[in-house]
Amino acid sequence: MIPHYHINVFWSEEDGVWIADVPDLKHCSAHGATPHDAIAEGEIAIEEWLASATAHGDTIPAPRYRPAIYA
Repeated sequence: MIPHYHINVFWSEEDGVWIADVPDLKHCSAHGATPHDAIAEGEIAIEEWLASATAHGDTIPAPRYRPAIYA
């Protein structure tokens, strides 16, 4: 079972795409033409990030990030 990691989604004017960033996983992000596309790509990035960490014996952090609205 894949842990649930929070995904921040925002518009990048510079890149002209929606960005999906995963704060708990260093350097884990993706992008898409719509917010939905960015989230879908972000979910794939999470799976790949976790697979790579597992293959290399790296520590997998527990989901910890909570947006300020929930803090």
